[in-house]
Amino acid sequence: MKIGIMDCGGANLNSIKYSIDRLGLRSVISNEGSVLERSDKLIVPGVGAADIVMNQLKDKGLDILLKAYKGPILGICVGMQVLFEHSEEGETNCLGLLKGNVIKLKGSAECPIPHMGWNYAKSQFDSISDYYYYANSYAVINSEDQIASTEYVEKISAVVKKDNLYGCQFHPEKSSQAGSNFLKFFINA
Repeated sequence: MKIGIMDCGGANLNSIKYSIDRLGLRSVISNEGSVLERSDKLIVPGVGAADIVMNQLKDKGLDILLKAYKGPILGICVGMQVLFEHSEEGETNCLGLLKGNVIKLKGSAECPIPHMGWNYAKSQFDSISDYYYYANSYAVINSEDQIASTEYVEKISAVVKKDNLYGCQFHPEKSSQAGSNFLKFFINA
């Protein structure tokens, strides 16, 4: 099995590659559709802003690839957010593969923005319920495709799944054993 890691200009590409390598799988980092479409599964990484990521995807034609790809796709953080219809971050139209909008988090004295640190994601799947590392200022609130949520002032969609699409608001590559277990959940899907 080969995992394609989509280069959208994010900084966490090598961390994701190392996480996949540690699971004993082959992976390739690329921004070329011809390379990525030959992968068994795709990961859309998540460091950066939605408008910048969408521009990168469009510039390379990767938005078209993602819409046509039939294999499993995992979006991480902003990579998950661009799967939705619209993001308030840069007032950006996204891929529209999932219903819903990405909004700026409200925050509070106890929950500053950006949301940085460990939070518990609760899911109906025991293999997903765990503490994960988050680094975000924007999120989806109660997606209809949510299979795990976390609390940060309000209920945030921590994990979404619909058909071949998976998304996680947290960073599995920064989430120790829980993150490794989540990547196994995606890989074994």
